[in-house]
Amino acid sequence: MPVASVLFFVFGLLVGSFLNVCIYRLPRRESLNWPGSHCTSCDRPLSWYENIPLVSWLVLRGRCRTCHTPISPAYPIIEALTGLVFLAAFDLYALTPLLAVRLLFACAMIVLFVIDLQHRILPNVITVPGVVVGLAASLWLPPGWLSSSLGLLLGGGSLFLIGEVYYRTRGVEGMGMGDVKMLAMIGAFLGWPLMVLTLILASFSGAVFGVAMIASGRGGAQAALPFGTFLAVGALVAAVTGQPIVDWYLGFYR
Repeated sequence: MPVASVLFFVFGLLVGSFLNVCIYRLPRRESLNWPGSHCTSCDRPLSWYENIPLVSWLVLRGRCRTCHTPISPAYPIIEALTGLVFLAAFDLYALTPLLAVRLLFACAMIVLFVIDLQHRILPNVITVPGVVVGLAASLWLPPGWLSSSLGLLLGGGSLFLIGEVYYRTRGVEGMGMGDVKMLAMIGAFLGWPLMVLTLILASFSGAVFGVAMIASGRGGAQAALPFGTFLAVGALVAAVTGQPIVDWYLGFYR
């Protein structure tokens, strides 16, 4: 259904524009409703034609029409990424209730990815309701309430335990509570097997990134890594290809 796919992609672009608002305002504790879209440098309200996803940024050549301050390319990148995620999810789940749940989860992961990367925080306004929504959805949809409950408890509990052990042995915090709540949310949405896979993928990619930073001289061994960013990537990979990976691994023990 090419027309439906195009419509879903466009819808994803529009949602991506809203996600940009969330990414900018949530860390600053600003309202998502008011004021309307405006230039963050000169505060001029934006016209409707300056809010068209992807197109406006290209037409304006990445600058404010009034003060000519550069507009970050992160805005169109997030819009395009969200559009592609919506397109891929539609192709994978079709028009089913699971599609809506997975899209909501993906949007949360995109927002948490960028906020943690930029600000080193994971807002409770996303993670805490996310745990509730993921668990509630599992009462009717995959992964089922049991796997979801175990994912929630094991996800949050494992990171909390790791953080406590690190703090007791090193005297410094090695794991923030935001990461704990985020992994609990991932477990609630995806279930415990894909939560474990997410944690493995995030830990591996985080370790590779950390080693690369140390080798390049851009960070020391004590440099804090935005683990929520790696969790978000791992969760999106697990949500799409996680079950075949789990089945492939378990095949070695059959």
